[in-house]
Formats: sequence, C-alpha cells, structure tokens
Amino acid sequence: MSHSDWSSFLDELDGLTPLEQDTLPTGHRDPRDAVALAERRRAAEIQAEAADPGLSLDRVVLLRPDDMISYKKPGVQDGVFKKLRLGKYPCEARLDLHHHSVERARSALLNFIRACLRQDLRSVIIVHGKGERSQPPALLKSYVSGWLPQLPEVLACHSALRQHGGSGCLYVLLRKSEQAKQHTREWLQSHRG
Repeated sequence: MSHSDWSSFLDELDGLTPLEQDTLPTGHRDPRDAVALAERRRAAEIQAEAADPGLSLDRVVLLRPDDMISYKKPGVQDGVFKKLRLGKYPCEARLDLHHHSVERARSALLNFIRACLRQDLRSVIIVHGKGERSQPPALLKSYVSGWLPQLPEVLACHSALRQHGGSGCLYVLLRKSEQAKQHTREWLQSHRG
C-alpha cells in the first residue's frame, strides 16, 4: 500500500465512532462450560471418526491361525496391559464375528465399539476365530488385528487365554469416555480433601 493510499484510508476513517465490544470478559468461566465444551468436542471427534474410520478392506498382513496378537498404544501402563493379557478384567461385552464376511465384520466391529463407548464399557472380548478353514487361513483374524490399532478408542488388545477362546479371541481395552474421566477426577478430588 502506498503512502498516498494510506493517507486516503485514514482520511476516510476520520470522524467515525468506534463500536463498543460485545464480547464477554475473559477470566472467570463456569467449570460446567469446560465440561460441556469437552463433551461437544469429543462428540465431534467420534462423528468424524465414524464418517471416515480408515479401516482398509484392501490391504492386510496375513497371520497364521495360531498366531498370538498383542498391541498397546503408547502411554498404556505396563501393569494395565499385563492385567489385560492375563484376562483379569471382567468382560463387559462380547462380539462374535464367526461366519462374517470381511465387509460385514468391519461394520459390526465399528458399531460394537461405538455402542461400548456410549455405555462406558472398557473391557470387551472380540471373537474373530482362528480361521483354520478359511482361504487364505486366518483372514478375518488378520483384518481384525490390523483394524483395532487404527481405532483411537482402542488402547490395547491381546489374544485371550485358552479358557476365554485362546488365539481365536481378543481381549480389548477401550478408552474411558470424557464423562467417566470427569467422574474419576471428581472422585479423586473428593477423597484428597
């Protein structure tokens, strides 16, 4: 902008009255507003994830029927993961994918995880089967073990103990909902003081 353009602009502003601000002062916010904002943000994240979960039907790393599956996201405590892999968490829900096509299993898995989150379930079992008779072998098992780490709601998973289905099943640990996290924070704060 040239000097003459700037001068013309300032001349145009001469005599104008500034508008009063209608914004709220910053500072003291109601803590309930922060909780509501966090809930709205999480709902938007879940909706975005549901719209494009990114669970590919094209590529898969093929496993063998008896392969053990073990996965944990960074930040999951070793003690929590050990308790999961030893089957110490109660099974709050179970999804059986036997006789599902890969496409149908993908849809069922996504719907199951969403339903578990809505109900604040944390520890579930997914039965994918070993796939000893499928062609190629362990196809569904391979897809499920590849999909779970892609889901932000899944913190960890591990092949089940023999009495819970062995290498044909997975223990899955899900993330806490924002509501459950808030409840835990409130409980901890009430027991500190």
